[in-house]
Amino acid sequence: MSITIILCILIGLVSYQSFQNGDLRFKLLHYPFQEHRHKEYYRWLTACFVHGDYTHLFINLFVFYQFGESVEARFDLEFGTTMGRVYYILLFVGSGVFANLITYLDNKDNQQFRSVGASGAVSGILLAFVIFAPWNWLLLFFIIPIPAFIAAVLYMVYSSYAANKQHGSHIDHKAHFWGAVFGFGFTMIIQPSLFSKFIAMLLQPDFSF
Repeated sequence: MSITIILCILIGLVSYQSFQNGDLRFKLLHYPFQEHRHKEYYRWLTACFVHGDYTHLFINLFVFYQFGESVEARFDLEFGTTMGRVYYILLFVGSGVFANLITYLDNKDNQQFRSVGASGAVSGILLAFVIFAPWNWLLLFFIIPIPAFIAAVLYMVYSSYAANKQHGSHIDHKAHFWGAVFGFGFTMIIQPSLFSKFIAMLLQPDFSF
């Protein structure tokens, strides 16, 4: 069984339990104000396993499964099965934790800010996918075909813009942005040769389906 499927199962199970148990959800969600005062930094990770509702959960699991399986397979090819899985887990965990760390630093004195979801980690997986297949076609909003690299650029621009206009929003756009940054940077750092391959692929666009 792949690491992606195992993580999807864990996220689904923990999220389901949190839907039934409000106390559990509160203990696991990302709450910078609480983290700062009670040193509950474990929330940077556990928040990736709880979601706002079933729609939020389904979308994250669908996107994660679609791209995670591909990235995990690429990691296995690059690093071997054992190290590939280790690096893949670090990619997922690191993207989620780093994304929540950034919002912690911004909101540790904000009693109103709370967030849940694996979106930061999934964003890291998405950007890692782009490194390996920048011109693969994706379906924006499940309808509009668009190359992965262009979709990633638009996603980063939108996330950055939305993060700066976030007042009152329940979507943590800043976590999306920084999770993506971590995923891209981490993948390049553990395998520097990917950078030249990525640039070479960018310079030879393939728009065929």
